[in-house]
Amino acid sequence: MRIIEVITEAGNQDTIRSLAEQHGAEDIWCGTAMADGRQAFRLLVSDDIRQKVLDSLQQLLGNSETSRIVIQPVDVVLPKRDASKAEGRPDRQSTTREELFHRVEQGARLDRNYLTLIVLSTVVAAVGLMEDNVAVLIGAMVIAPLLGPNMALALASSLGDMPLLKKALLTSTVGIALAALLGVTSGLIWDVNPNGPEIMSRTIVGMDSVALALASGAAAALSLTTGLSSALVGVMVAVALLPPTVTAGMLVGAGQYESAMGATLLLAVNIVCVILASKIVFLSKGIRPRTWLEKRKAQQSSWLYGLFWAGLLALLVVLIVVRGQRGLM
Repeated sequence: MRIIEVITEAGNQDTIRSLAEQHGAEDIWCGTAMADGRQAFRLLVSDDIRQKVLDSLQQLLGNSETSRIVIQPVDVVLPKRDASKAEGRPDRQSTTREELFHRVEQGARLDRNYLTLIVLSTVVAAVGLMEDNVAVLIGAMVIAPLLGPNMALALASSLGDMPLLKKALLTSTVGIALAALLGVTSGLIWDVNPNGPEIMSRTIVGMDSVALALASGAAAALSLTTGLSSALVGVMVAVALLPPTVTAGMLVGAGQYESAMGATLLLAVNIVCVILASKIVFLSKGIRPRTWLEKRKAQQSSWLYGLFWAGLLALLVVLIVVRGQRGLM
């Protein structure tokens, strides 16, 4: 349940009332006209119709520079809503396209905070790998900011949004490259034991690794589209991405190139699986552009990106099988 506040010309009052009734809004309040000729309208809408209401409002208001649409959260509504009214309505995401985009775009920003968290999480992860300390590794995953860029990549490919795609790709690449570089530095400074349990486990790649990464990506996208907390899911994604990156860097720094290849393959598998699974969830939840032209462009790019990620995953699975036959895993 959300409150959608619309501030627009007072002459749109009848149209907005009609729109609210057409989509089945729970309630509507109209404020008094302001001195500049605008008027505020507040619509109480349920999650299953919120996207349709927003699309209709954007179509009505167009690119008006004087109109504003504000979405406000609602903790509780009394008296309680009759559950029977929701029967027969399709199960849709409780987060709209616009809310999801705003949240994901924030997580894909390449700024000082992002770089600082990458450095801190990498240092903590390196210490945990060296000491075979699972608790320390978990701490590194908690602060690693790797969920945002990968979700942005999946969302951008679903919407056909090239600016977001480029932004997310840059942020993700810089983050992983920085973590790998710090890992190499750690390998040059410390005496790395390639046979340590935590390090060795990140050099072994199997189909179970593919399943884990697919589950992590799907869970992350599902948590975002349903409006649930993504903190714990972010840890799952960090588990799939940060330790293999740091492990590969440390092993390269220590001169253990064969083992480093295993960690690099695991990282590549995890990245592809997380993005592919997230993309599938976004599409299954109906996350698509608003206008017909944007939908057409997004559909073309979505198929292209989907085939790219699926083909890349197939290639990585072949490499996993080949390594398994050679006894490298």
